[in-house]
Amino acid sequence: MIGCIPWPSLPPKRGRPYLYSPTVILRCFIVRMWFKLDSNNVLHTFLNMDCCQYNHKLAIACGLVSIPCRRTFDRRLKTISTDIKERISTMGYLFVAEGLVVNPSITTIDSTLLKAKGSVWHKSSMEKGIVPRSGIDIDARWGYSHTKKGWIFGYKLHLTSTTGKLVVPLTADVTTANVPDNKMYVPLTSSSLVFSLPSLCYIIADPGYDDKKLYEYSKKTLGIDLVCPVERYKNTPRERLDLVCFYESVLGQSIYSQRRISVEPLIEHIKSVFRIDPLPVRGFHAVSAIVLTSVLLHQLMVYYNCKIGKSNPKSIKYKLGTW
Repeated sequence: MIGCIPWPSLPPKRGRPYLYSPTVILRCFIVRMWFKLDSNNVLHTFLNMDCCQYNHKLAIACGLVSIPCRRTFDRRLKTISTDIKERISTMGYLFVAEGLVVNPSITTIDSTLLKAKGSVWHKSSMEKGIVPRSGIDIDARWGYSHTKKGWIFGYKLHLTSTTGKLVVPLTADVTTANVPDNKMYVPLTSSSLVFSLPSLCYIIADPGYDDKKLYEYSKKTLGIDLVCPVERYKNTPRERLDLVCFYESVLGQSIYSQRRISVEPLIEHIKSVFRIDPLPVRGFHAVSAIVLTSVLLHQLMVYYNCKIGKSNPKSIKYKLGTW
């Protein structure tokens, strides 16, 4: 499947060329996610097993002539995130361009907090630069979850998606848990051609994206309307009153209701299927690679189900771990 997708060409790499191309390494990490392997060491052992002929065929399917060592997997895991983000954007556009998404006029954006692996790093120790015990992910940060009603030490997955019958990710990114949602709106919506299509009219978001600059950016740059819950106050400015009126209208409520049945269950589905909450790895770059690979693999599996005519293309969990 990976070899059949028209991926964007990568910019030339400075220095010594890779022995294993990004596509080959990506296939290996997808094998890790598919078979739910806990670490790169287990992945190396799995691909290097001589007792099972299938493992050898799997290594050949990945494009491997020789099996990379564990350190190679560790090193490449920390550098592959940018490539995966571009592939996620490509897959998102592919769903729309091929007509697999029936109604691309409404999209949505959201985020979710992911617990870091190991013990937490309390703010008092963090401010002093003291790591009280081993096993703490020192790249992770604290973020507040309004849905879980509490503070989470870890990272944040940001996601845009379609709405309607087929809900799939369009773009994705990973930050530490303390990054506000509105800071990621522009990077996520500017990294995909979907948000420049004339058929797109609205993007739905929660109150975390209620920002005057984002309303202006959406209207002037993207040519779409950002729909967020907006409250009416005594001295509400005129321009915000227009937003309030639209949100409270029958059309506004109908559009915003799509968020609850699209991006929210999509995020929970990805977290459940690929077991990324709590996270299985430490360090920002490793976390980004694993989480974004999960999003890309979700897209690939749904795309494959669409191509073979499966009645419920979102049914993917039963496939993981199968030979």
